[in-house]
Amino acid sequence: MAVTYTWSVPMTERNLSDGGITVIHWRCTGVDGDYSASSYGTTGHTPDADAEGFIAYDSVTEANCIAWAQAQVGKEDVEQAIADKIEADKNPTTANGVPWEA
Repeated sequence: MAVTYTWSVPMTERNLSDGGITVIHWRCTGVDGDYSASSYGTTGHTPDADAEGFIAYDSVTEANCIAWAQAQVGKEDVEQAIADKIEADKNPTTANGVPWEA
C-alpha cells in the first residue's frame, strides 16, 4: 500500500495589531494499512500587513497555513521521514528484551 498523508494545523499564534500569523503549529500523519507515524512542529513567520498578498487572521484558511508551513519545512522531506518510520515499523531491524523471558 502507499502511505496516505494528512496535514493539519491545530494552533496558530498571531499579532493582535494586524492579524498576521507569526507561528504555525503543524502536524503531518501518514497511514499505510495498520501502520502510522506522525511529525509535529512549528514554523515562524514574519507577516507584513503592507505586503501584497497579506492575509489577515480572520481570512486565513487551514490550507493557507499548511502551504506556508510546508514551504518552510519541506513537504517532501517531512513525508519521506514519515514513510521511512512506517517502513522501519513494518520491517524492524532491531528488537529489545531479555533472552531469558523469550
